[in-house]
Amino acid sequence: MMTISLIWGIVVAVCCCLWLILGMRRRQMGEPPLENGLIPYLGCALKFGANPLEFLRANQRKHGHVFTCRLMGNYVHFITNPLSYQKVLCHGKYLDWKKFHFSTSAKAFGHRSIDPSDGNTTDNINKTFIKTLQGDGLNSLTEAMMENLQLVMRRPLVSKSKMSAWVTEGMYSFCYQVMFEAGYLTLFGKDLTGQDAQKGLILNNLDHFKEFDKIFPALVAGLPIHVFKTAHHAREKLAEGLRHENLGKRDRISELVRFLNDMLSTLDDMDKAKTHLAILWASQANTIPATFWSLFQMIRSPEAMKAATEEVNKTLENAGQKISFDGSPICLNQMQLNDMPVLDSIIKESLRLSSASLNIRTAKEDFTLHLQDSSYNIRKDDIIALYPQLMHFDPEIYPDPLTFKYDRYLDENGKTKTTFYSNGVKLKYYYMPFGSGATICPGRIFAVQEIKQFLILMLSYFELELVDSQVKCPPLDQSRAGLGVLPPLNDIEFKYKFKHL
Repeated sequence: MMTISLIWGIVVAVCCCLWLILGMRRRQMGEPPLENGLIPYLGCALKFGANPLEFLRANQRKHGHVFTCRLMGNYVHFITNPLSYQKVLCHGKYLDWKKFHFSTSAKAFGHRSIDPSDGNTTDNINKTFIKTLQGDGLNSLTEAMMENLQLVMRRPLVSKSKMSAWVTEGMYSFCYQVMFEAGYLTLFGKDLTGQDAQKGLILNNLDHFKEFDKIFPALVAGLPIHVFKTAHHAREKLAEGLRHENLGKRDRISELVRFLNDMLSTLDDMDKAKTHLAILWASQANTIPATFWSLFQMIRSPEAMKAATEEVNKTLENAGQKISFDGSPICLNQMQLNDMPVLDSIIKESLRLSSASLNIRTAKEDFTLHLQDSSYNIRKDDIIALYPQLMHFDPEIYPDPLTFKYDRYLDENGKTKTTFYSNGVKLKYYYMPFGSGATICPGRIFAVQEIKQFLILMLSYFELELVDSQVKCPPLDQSRAGLGVLPPLNDIEFKYKFKHL
């Protein structure tokens, strides 16, 4: 037995040596500095995954603003100077943002490719997202979300005797349940069979969604979902509920889902259901933690609470809206929601502190990347990556960057601030939780609006307090770095009760 083990050990060692000698890429003339890492295929992936921000800062100090790392078999060129972001985006004709995103979606959600180049869809799929998530399409989504948020929040009003009692629960759990239920109803409509059936369905879907979402980073990294039996089952159950025959039992389905269903005519029913699941995940996975951070940071800052409450009260008064448990729900239009700079600043600052998105594009061919102070040769199929958290935590751009400042995005007149500088140069890109250029999230406006609606309703209907007023900010869950907004590693207890109106 020892002899066999020794032989296998020697074989593995020889293979690793051969890989180090023959398999590693060699830096060519004009290419960025290169970090291959010592582990075959993985390269630097373990170090990057442990703490992306510190890994990139260390390489930035070692190599400068541009360097290449091998990650999971890919060569990734990191551009870390925010003054270079605009130059990168000007090379659009050499870069393909669809290849990675469409292939990742197919792997994670299990549907056939929806990349237009594979023939199952057309380029109109991107126009569909823009048409239904912005402009007139945004109005109907926003109205439905406001209605559904109040349906969920006001449902506990069983008896007036219970209205004065404090309720204590985890803030992240609370945000997760409220935003998931309201968002699900907004996208996929209401169950025609009644409230009880609808509540049971959504609670089951919530459990399935959490189970599936837990292993999502592993799916993006390339692991097959069949390794995770419980999560695989959860994904299939979620998709089953979104099949055509089940959606046919629901009323007021969003234009986004209806348009997408019509556009994917070449896919079978289950493949369509899994693309709907992709839409559900995209609408929830980042919005839920973003909602938590916005509420948490606001509550723990007395100045933010005061300013936000005053703005909400003023907006409702100007709109002629009266807060009442028995009367009509609150209704604010797009113009009124857009004219709330304090809530906008609170949400932006919360996302600045919690987002860790990775903006990537794949090189279609060999080309030269021209930046403001240098040029680099890029090979076909290599990846260009921007990691905006480096910029969001840069003390030159954002003084005291780890501190929440609710008014950081307000100017001296209380309006939205848009001027930020690096090395004395005004930045075009200074805030990027939603991506950039062609890869910018088409649902970003709706995401901000629904978080804003949530905060408006929480401030209007409830008295809010942290159970521990001196509680420390929970650490970020780095296991999801690169995917967007990071959730907290632990929940925070808060208490709420209905206001005496």
